[in-house]
Order: sequence, then structure tokens, then C-alpha cells
Amino acid sequence: MRDQGEFLFTSESVSEGHPDKVADRISDTVLDAYLAADPYARVACETLVTTNQIVLAGETRGPASITNEYLAHLARMAVQDIGYDQEGFSWRDANIDVLLHAQSADIAVGVDASGNKDEGAGDQGIMFGYACTETEALMPAPIHYAHLILRRMAELRKIGDTRAAGLQPDAKSQVTLKYVDGKPVGATSIVVSTQHDEGLSQKAIKAMLRPLITELLPEGWMCEDDHFYVNPTGNFVIGGPDGDCGLTGRKIIVDTYGGAAPHGGGAFSGKDPTKVDRSAAYMCRYLAKNVVAAGLASRCTIQVSYAIGVSHPLSVYVDLHGTGNDVEQAKIERVLRESVNLTPRGIREHLHLNRPIYVPTSAYGHFGREPDAELGTFTWEKTDLVPTLKSAFGR
Repeated sequence: MRDQGEFLFTSESVSEGHPDKVADRISDTVLDAYLAADPYARVACETLVTTNQIVLAGETRGPASITNEYLAHLARMAVQDIGYDQEGFSWRDANIDVLLHAQSADIAVGVDASGNKDEGAGDQGIMFGYACTETEALMPAPIHYAHLILRRMAELRKIGDTRAAGLQPDAKSQVTLKYVDGKPVGATSIVVSTQHDEGLSQKAIKAMLRPLITELLPEGWMCEDDHFYVNPTGNFVIGGPDGDCGLTGRKIIVDTYGGAAPHGGGAFSGKDPTKVDRSAAYMCRYLAKNVVAAGLASRCTIQVSYAIGVSHPLSVYVDLHGTGNDVEQAKIERVLRESVNLTPRGIREHLHLNRPIYVPTSAYGHFGREPDAELGTFTWEKTDLVPTLKSAFGR
């Protein structure tokens, strides 16, 4: 995203009832079940959802107490919590196939610690983290508000609030913001498509959602009514997995920065923290957020890279996008590597990732969320590295 000039930038979000997010939720439910039983279990779970059908596949290594019947039950409870009890997709009678099998021995030998060998990365790849000063959460504003809209709609729907009367779980949002000199100043258009009860009109839904969204945006940011698009096709009754197949890991831009920053390509949900696709992306966000929170820059992108079976990152790269406050990017790279152990084991231990904390990440973004000390969730959103960074740069 540019730092200067006047431009428009758009990001989208999808609700927990979107088919791909239903799949993500079930995959992370499986992961949490294994980690609750064994903090060092290995999980790579993929889920497919379609009309009254749920399929779990992938590789696991964990206690025998986690049976296929138990996982099928958990999947059913996840669908119930999302809110699906429809003719074409219901928690009550959806068919569930659990096709998980043991983790590949070839992968395990590269990842496991043995002798003098430290735990290696679960795969090769590149991971990115990003932070900026556009919002209090240090997230890009378009994705931040796109998430807020859908989270609020889901909250109201689940408690039976009249402000969401007749809305169903499947929904998408899209927020386009105008930037002046690199800073967001207001929305030029907003799109919301939401599944709804038969007979609820497009006009009624638009009237219902406009005040709700206006409250969520900064004052004066709501777009003109002609550019507020609600269910543009006019009708959205058939939705969720009955309307469209869902798969784990298909919403990687929704899950991260809404297109405002690079992405390494790896999905998160259903993967235990030895998979650096997930854990190293969390660490990159943690580092970038702390750099910005420390006042060293107003924008920061961090990239790391790994090779399967190798413990230390092959590279660490920092880009301040010309916003650094009298700091050298090379020095930040050095200070970060000295301050945090970036091996898979080091990341897991620093961020306390070997716990059943992943279901809350499966919708409305993995980043920009409030860390919860009691639940131990979103530890990568903490800014506890700020004193170390400020000291290193004499702030």
C-alpha cells in the first residue's frame, strides 16, 4: 500500500458461517482437541463441507483417546455453535466422515528433536508479518472494519437481537476506504452480502445494517447510501455449505492483512505449531507489531524463511516502507534475532502455542485481536517486546 497520494484500497472479510470458515473452524476444533489431550500432538487437518456432508482428512499423531467418533461429535458441536440447522446443512444430521491417518514418518524424522539435533521446521516456506498505525489494533483499516462488521452481525444474530432479525450465518463484507497522504479518511463504498430468511427484503436488510455499520466506523466515515451495497443480487436464502462447498485454508488474505501486506501462501487452520506456516507467521506479526508499538516506524513488514527439518530461519528481512524514525532496518533485523529465538521450538515457547487456543482464530482474522490472559489466546498480539526494542534504540 502506498504511503503518499490519494487512492482507494479495499479489503474483504467473511463470516464464521461462510463455507470456507466452517471448514476452518472444524479443522481448528480438531487441533484443539489433540492439544488439550497432548500439548505436543501433531495435527494437519483439512476439512471439506458441502450439502449435509463434512469430511475430515489429513495427518495426526496423538493419544488414542482422541477417537474418530469424538472428533465427529466435536465437528457437529462446532456447526451448532455457528448456527446451522437448515435443511441443506444441519448440525443434527449432517453426514461426517473422519479420514485422518498417522503422520508421515519422513516428515516426523525432520521435525522431531533427537540427539544433538533441535526440532526442525515442519516445512519449507516464507512467512510475513505486518503492522501499521492506521488503527489502535495496529492493523490496516480496511480489513479491520470489514471484520468488525461481520463480528457484530454474528454477535447480534446469536443473541436474537432485533437488529439482526432474520439473518443467517453465511455473510461477506467488503470495505473500500479513501486514503489521503497514506492515511484513511473515510469509506467510499461498503458491500455486505448476508444469508437471510425467506421473505426478508433487500431493502429491509439494508435499513437494518446501515445504522449498525455507521456505529462501528469512525465518525463521518460511512459512505453515501448509493454506495452501500447489500445483497447486490437481491436474494441470498440458500447459503453456507449447502450453497457452496467449503475447504480449509482458502481465505488466507481474509485471515491476515486483507491484501495490504505480502503473504507467503501458507494457510493456518488445522495446523499444529510445529508447522511454521502458522507459528512463524504469528511470530512475524508479533515482531512487526512490537516494532510499530515501540515507535520505531509507522509501518513494518517482516519476512522469515525456513527449510524443512532445519531449526534456524534461513533469512530475516525487515521493511519499514520509508517510515522508520531514525533507525536502520539492518539493526532492527539484528536486534530482533538477538531478542527472540526464531527456531520452531523458540517460537512455540515464546508465544505459548502448545495449547488449545486456536478455535477463536478460525474466523474474523488471526491478527488485530485482543490477547486474553485467562484463555491464553492471541499471545502474538502482545506488545511486551516494546521495552527491549526501545532500550536497544535508546528511546
